[in-house]
Amino acid sequence: MITREQLKGAYSEGEALAIYHEVKSCGMGLAAFARSFMHDEDYQVARNALWGLTKATDAELSVLQPMMNELIDLAMSTDNPSVRRLSLNVVERLEVNEEDVRTDFLDFCFDRMVRLDEYPGIQSLCMKMAHRICSFFPELKDELIRTLETMEIGYYKPAVKSVRRRILDDSLKPRRTKH
Repeated sequence: MITREQLKGAYSEGEALAIYHEVKSCGMGLAAFARSFMHDEDYQVARNALWGLTKATDAELSVLQPMMNELIDLAMSTDNPSVRRLSLNVVERLEVNEEDVRTDFLDFCFDRMVRLDEYPGIQSLCMKMAHRICSFFPELKDELIRTLETMEIGYYKPAVKSVRRRILDDSLKPRRTKH
């Protein structure tokens, strides 16, 4: 069983992977592990727990689907950029349906994806989430495309430029209509 004390400190990629394997082997379950540590007041504990979760496969992470709103709330409320990025990473890997759409989260994503003072990983994840959410609503998809097209792209890091380019390229593809 992983303890809070084990999650303190600065960890490497290998140690995050070890956390994930420990959670799998101890039978705690990813959902119980996430609930136990992702809201910890010690940001290192929350960060390391979330980092361990990102090592799970998408199928394994699907057990966190009922926690999606909790993960979104964490991403939107935390002051810690690592906790924000890692919680967004988990959310981005969960299934999103039209009925799951939260306008506050979409607004958050629109805001964070264009902020020059935001970390590129967070910008990129917010851009991906905005794209997924807007795909349900043509009028929002148009707004997203306009926003992406008006970005002063020279100010952004390569990761953000790449995600933006993929979304814009995707928007140019002809849409299949259902028969």
